[in-house]
Amino acid sequence: MSDVVVLDYGSGNLRSAERALAAAGADVRVTDDLAAAAAADGLVVPGVGAYAACMAGIEALGAGPVIAERVAAGRPVLGICVGMQVLFEHGDEHGVVTKGLGLLPGGVTRLAAARLPHMGWNTVRAPRESVLFAGLTQQSRFYFVHSYAMGDPAALAAAGATVTTAHHDTDFVAAVERGSLSAAQFHPEKSADTGAALLRNWLATLPSGG
Repeated sequence: MSDVVVLDYGSGNLRSAERALAAAGADVRVTDDLAAAAAADGLVVPGVGAYAACMAGIEALGAGPVIAERVAAGRPVLGICVGMQVLFEHGDEHGVVTKGLGLLPGGVTRLAAARLPHMGWNTVRAPRESVLFAGLTQQSRFYFVHSYAMGDPAALAAAGATVTTAHHDTDFVAAVERGSLSAAQFHPEKSADTGAALLRNWLATLPSGG
């Protein structure tokens, strides 16, 4: 059974993520202990709310270097919602640009959509080589709630990432996989059976194989 830490930096659906990961087969705990975050088989970085507030929480905890060191060492990290967004170079909310962790190229901006937030169930387009979406069909639906996203899938693909997209008036990055780093804009912990399948796929990539 994989040892998974859900990072508690003051933001995120921590308990729902914990329950979903436990149901998927992980030995999971929620903690702000950076030593535990560094040592775990898998690290989950959740996030809800404003980009700037999430980055402030990560910086206050001193978690940025731990996340970066895991990625550099090829140790699995999964970002969820704003926990995905902070992996990019910056976020632009209401004209305020906040520096991100810079582990993925590009920035997060407001969706060019008539209806915001983008809230509810939506399908995604995952490439065949995706590990996260293995065994899931193109009709699989996931639960989204956000107004901002990374809107340049081509830039990520050019950087060697496996990019899954979704559409809400415009295409945006719904998930990304690059090396040991995985991230989802939607909430797998709120996405019923499809979310559970995705979490099991991620757990299967961990050193102990889920």
